[in-house]
Amino acid sequence: MTSETNNQRRAEHDGDNRSFPDPYSLLTPVGAEGWEEMYAYHNRFLPERKTEDSAKTWFRNSLHFPEVSYPFDQSIIDGSFTGTGVTNTRVFALPPAKGLDVRVINGYTYMSALPSPDEEEQARRAEEFAARASYYFQNWDALYEEWIGRVTEAIQGVGALEVPALSEFEPLAYVTKDRGPTQGNQLLAAYHRLLEYGDQIWTLHSEFLNLGYTAYLQFLTLCKENFPEIDDQTVSRMVSGVDVLLFRPDDELRKLANRAEELGVGDQVLNSKDEQSLSTNLGGTPSGQQWLEALEQAKDPWFNFSYGSGMYHSHRSWIDDLAMPIRGIGDYIERLRAGEDLTRPTQRVASERDEIVEQYRDLLDEDVVEAFDQALELSRTVFPYVENHNFYVEHWFLTNFWNKVREFSARFVEWGFWGDVEDVFFLRRAEVEEAIHDLQMAWGAGGTPQGGFHWPAIIAKRKEIYKALSEWSPPPALGPVPEQVNEPLTIMLWGITPETVERWLDAQDGNASKSVLTGFAGSPGVAEGPARVLLRPDELDTIQHGEILVAPVTSPSWTPVFGRIRAAVSDIGGIMCHAAIVSREYELPAVVGVGFGTSTIKTGQWVRVDGDKGVVTILGEAPTTDSDAPETV
Repeated sequence: MTSETNNQRRAEHDGDNRSFPDPYSLLTPVGAEGWEEMYAYHNRFLPERKTEDSAKTWFRNSLHFPEVSYPFDQSIIDGSFTGTGVTNTRVFALPPAKGLDVRVINGYTYMSALPSPDEEEQARRAEEFAARASYYFQNWDALYEEWIGRVTEAIQGVGALEVPALSEFEPLAYVTKDRGPTQGNQLLAAYHRLLEYGDQIWTLHSEFLNLGYTAYLQFLTLCKENFPEIDDQTVSRMVSGVDVLLFRPDDELRKLANRAEELGVGDQVLNSKDEQSLSTNLGGTPSGQQWLEALEQAKDPWFNFSYGSGMYHSHRSWIDDLAMPIRGIGDYIERLRAGEDLTRPTQRVASERDEIVEQYRDLLDEDVVEAFDQALELSRTVFPYVENHNFYVEHWFLTNFWNKVREFSARFVEWGFWGDVEDVFFLRRAEVEEAIHDLQMAWGAGGTPQGGFHWPAIIAKRKEIYKALSEWSPPPALGPVPEQVNEPLTIMLWGITPETVERWLDAQDGNASKSVLTGFAGSPGVAEGPARVLLRPDELDTIQHGEILVAPVTSPSWTPVFGRIRAAVSDIGGIMCHAAIVSREYELPAVVGVGFGTSTIKTGQWVRVDGDKGVVTILGEAPTTDSDAPETV
């Protein structure tokens, strides 16, 4: 960002009229000129809507979309917001909330909540919501099983899509028997079908989600009404200890470590770095072959697990790159040899949960106990879905979706449109359809498509733009400071509170603390250690034993490295974000939503993470030896 923009920011919030930057005032980073062409018109701040959009507060959705969006990937991001909006507004008619306006500025995604309906409309929507939500709550288990069938069918549907070979001739059977769509027709139809799957999956994603959060919010509200001093972490621990699918991939790694030691092939696994070396080191013996068979069984579906959020094609999954799971298995083998029990502490977490519940339940008036029990039971019933949908959609489905897009791209590479399969993601989805029409015409006529003369220069330029945008530091919010921040989901998931907004403003003014960061107490415990700042999932291999992980946001697929770290810190997130939930289940101290951890803390600095109070303290440079390093409390 240029000094001119920084001065402009300061001018905007001098005195008592502090604000975040006006989206229309932000300058394009040097080298990113023309970035607007990478995104559809509906993604951008349009000049014609300046008055309206400048009056809104826009929060950057760095919880789900912390990086610059690739042009093609933006269609998936759009779909996620569409799914949330339609389920809130049109399907379940949530009384106080509708959907979100979404914009992209300099490649980053911002959102602004649409105004709440007036009292009359909320009352009308409440009647609709009561009938619809109660049906789901009363039939939750049966509807959830049916949902699993539908989402699995979508995953299988994507995998079954065929990208036509565009062979020299249609087969003879086409003339004598089929006489239907040609391979060129089928190419376009298959692409449309892929987009349909990518569009409709987000309705499935959101179908149960906000109902699950609503059930938890009802329980949270009841607890706050009866115990005004109770903190959010304590309430969240009352619904912990429930097994969810997001932990299953890591469980598979633990099983594979145990199996390697049982078969006597642990050393061979430890000496392997990738799939090829695994095959070489283990394929020559019966015991090694047994272990490789166990690995193959674990892969489907559990290795369809993205290194990141799943929302970007660039975050490959375990199934594509075995480096992380292989290292995770190796870590578990070493822990087994050190005498550790690899069993996840589910029973201990559940016991602590039950003790907390009994402690507070015993303090309730008799006329409240039944309501407390019912609200708690409903929260525990719906909680697995709140996390399980993430594995089904963001990980399993999107792994298959991105790889199917690559299959389409491979066809374009064959025909000289561009040089690398990954290049397709620098086109918008509408532009990919344009390229398909070009390919259809050229293949059908027996000629040469125009794409090879058109797209390479555009892709090369967009790669330069993407790099320039990635080096820009986007503000956490845009527009006026909101008069109030009290929407429960915004607080619970994103961790955006009045205090958060104040910290953002202080950082803009240069008044933020350089040694103490505050956020949400995500998971209890206190730990100290050297910091390891990670900005992208591909940096995970740098984590060393005993470090404190500091990241913009963590992914559930990072759990194999949790055995190496003492605590976790994230820039974004609230008490019910994935990072907080996973940390609680793994008994790892965590503070989430600190805002500027990755820009304040430096790798190697010694930090203390207080997961009980939500405070991270930078203590200075790391000691020269680790002998006096405190253990996790």
